[in-house]
Amino acid sequence: MATIKDIAEKLGLPVSTVSKALNGSGEVNEKTRQQVFDTALALGYASRKERKQKPSSKICIFIENMGFEKIEHFGYEIIVGFRLAATERNWEVDIVPISMNERIDYVYDDYMIRNGYSGGFLLGFFLHSDFHRQLQHTIIPTVVLDNLILNPKVACVGVDNYQGVTYAVEHLASLGHTSIALMNGEGNSRVSQERYQGFKVGMNKCNLPVRKDLAAYGDFTSDNTAPYVRQFVENGATAIVCASDYIAVGVLGELAKLDLRVPQDISVTGFDDIPIARYSAPPLTTIRQDRLNIGKSACVALEQIIEGMAISRFLLAPELIVRGSTGTVR
Repeated sequence: MATIKDIAEKLGLPVSTVSKALNGSGEVNEKTRQQVFDTALALGYASRKERKQKPSSKICIFIENMGFEKIEHFGYEIIVGFRLAATERNWEVDIVPISMNERIDYVYDDYMIRNGYSGGFLLGFFLHSDFHRQLQHTIIPTVVLDNLILNPKVACVGVDNYQGVTYAVEHLASLGHTSIALMNGEGNSRVSQERYQGFKVGMNKCNLPVRKDLAAYGDFTSDNTAPYVRQFVENGATAIVCASDYIAVGVLGELAKLDLRVPQDISVTGFDDIPIARYSAPPLTTIRQDRLNIGKSACVALEQIIEGMAISRFLLAPELIVRGSTGTVR
């Protein structure tokens, strides 16, 4: 079993740097973190000094329309966290990418049993409709990211979306902003719905009105922000809360086209704290999801379901990261 020292020697890095990377520290740059993660997985690193030698179990990760191969991808650290925790449990992990529009022509339970899987982890921006229907009745221990399935064999893991967006609103209100807009993701996404509810909670806590002309649904990319940003500006918004960092980067680009300075003229916040957030211009104030620990938590939750415990939701606390994209209202 590999140790932190083994990884450090393999990469020629200090042990302290490897330790920080494996614990998700932002003090280590993305390139080094990916090297550490990839080497840890290749060497079979486990954080426990003595791993319990249970019989090996096979776990299947289905990942839908979400990047996971590189550290700048949203799914990368979730997968790494899960696989590191799985190594401690002597689990084998297979990853099966699927397309959102791909028809699932097999029964989930049959597929899992036929291939010898003891459990599954499903993550993506949307939960495939075929899977969503089948998971309501599955007997296979399963964990899903950000989707609630009412079945004692299925648990939801993720971050507290309500709390995260509330933090963003409270931060902007503390800077004097009263006309705050929300640029959300897809309307049929559970994450979008929860972040809208968090937006309303935050606005109510700060005694600010939720205005229909300052709220819009788009998608979680930077591609569809243009008409909404112009609308927000014309309707007097002094700050825009975005439901993802990708959305926020698109908003920054549209504001630049309108010759508006961030944060001098208008403030912007994101959600997720993916690497692009710290390198945007200006660096993005955002809500951090600890994706490494989300992955580890998914593994813990799956283990508990396999051992007979029913879990509904396993939510991690978000963290407000303040950078240069927010400032006092003009």
